[in-house]
Amino acid sequence: MFRAADDTAYRLDGPEDGPPLVLIHGLGLSSSLWQAHLPALCGRYRVLSYDLYGHGQSAPAERPLNLSVFADQIARLLEETALGPAHLVGFSIGGMINRRVAMDHPHLVRSLVILNSPHDRGAQMQQEVETRAGKALDRGAEATLQAALERWFTPEFLASNAEIPQQVAAWRLQADRTSYGQSAWVLAHGVRELIRPVPALNVPSLVMTCAEDVGSTPQMSRDIAAEIAGAECQIIPKFKHLGLLEAPEAFTQPVFDFLQRV
Repeated sequence: MFRAADDTAYRLDGPEDGPPLVLIHGLGLSSSLWQAHLPALCGRYRVLSYDLYGHGQSAPAERPLNLSVFADQIARLLEETALGPAHLVGFSIGGMINRRVAMDHPHLVRSLVILNSPHDRGAQMQQEVETRAGKALDRGAEATLQAALERWFTPEFLASNAEIPQQVAAWRLQADRTSYGQSAWVLAHGVRELIRPVPALNVPSLVMTCAEDVGSTPQMSRDIAAEIAGAECQIIPKFKHLGLLEAPEAFTQPVFDFLQRV
């Protein structure tokens, strides 16, 4: 892993002259989320994967976290690495962050891939998510861990593939406590600034989620796509929030095909 000036940990894979692509992981995870996806992407793209502030090997941010702070983290990375405008692939909160980059730093965005990311939740679900975020602020990542795993993986996968859920739990517990709590609140509350965004997004975009993702639902993905001119939307059957770990190929191929077209 390399270290940026702000102590962000990142790695670069793929040909140096390949089109730049940035991978943005979700809350409580790390850049290792993308290990199963890298082989398919690194043959063509110069892939930058990194850890969000206070996650993985990255240091906490020097200011309170919000979507624009996370967007600035990417902007600094792209400038420091001289990669320039990039395709931004974001999972969950990562799909909120890449939308914020497109709003704050549009000159740095070639396209957006928004995976399993939330949008307008409605009043009841919004209150439930904010309640969970409050627990994370008060008690840390462990407060909601088991319930999260059950929301993220299908029962069959949890019963037969203990290693990956255990790794996800380890990433979550590795995160800096304050950074995790603040990030959970950004995931909960930050979605409000992305509904009918101003300025409106006008960048090639693919929006995807899983049919059984109860937190980033198919309707949310359709709504995100409807607010971005010309955006495509795909729903992956069967899986829950972390379908990209249960069945990486179900995501990698549609993402690769989309990137080839833009």
